[in-house]
Amino acid sequence: METVIKLEKIVKNYKVGTQIVRALRSVSLTINKGEYVAIMGASGSGKSTLMNVIGCLDTPTSGTYILSKSDVSHLSDDELAEIRNKEIGFVFQTFNLLPRNTALENVMLPLVYAGIKKQERIMKAEKILAEVGLSDRVEHKPNELSGGQRQRVAVARALVNNPSILLADEPTGNLDSKISEEIMQLFAEIHRKGNTLIVVTHEESIALHAHRIIRLKDGEIESDVVNENPVY
Repeated sequence: METVIKLEKIVKNYKVGTQIVRALRSVSLTINKGEYVAIMGASGSGKSTLMNVIGCLDTPTSGTYILSKSDVSHLSDDELAEIRNKEIGFVFQTFNLLPRNTALENVMLPLVYAGIKKQERIMKAEKILAEVGLSDRVEHKPNELSGGQRQRVAVARALVNNPSILLADEPTGNLDSKISEEIMQLFAEIHRKGNTLIVVTHEESIALHAHRIIRLKDGEIESDVVNENPVY
């Protein structure tokens, strides 16, 4: 199996006033290509900090992070931004779409940063929007779309650069149960196509879709188990 993420003794401390908050305490973790992993934990367990480190949104205080064979533990902000754009697609709870832009323009955004020519950007964005079932919504702006459709646009944008990892932070947090189920079905399809998928959630029902469930408590891995019967 090809390893895409390898964390070794990751520590992350924050200074809050005069206090040192130990958000991650020597976390070691390996995720292989094509895995579908849920990261769970209560508020304050360290799961958001772990997601930020895995997503190259933050650097660890100490320890080593190897992402797709590159050591990204101590890169500059600019270098991290470049790695993020190439390697990682993000899906957030709040969608993070630009309100004045159409679905197509929102999805094309990472391709602009990647320096891809306009005609190719349009082609790639239209193709991925069709894959998430939105070919009839490409010219709609976010306020003309339902919550589920907005999250599908966000998923399309995350996938358009063909990243090695899709990282979803509470992806169904703002959606009702029916729409949540549709988004999780979409994630299952994405996983079947070979993507590595990491979902950060506090909801048991969402975590049960994953094939492996990692639980954090007080900045440490409490358990890391294979889910024999993922929900489909």
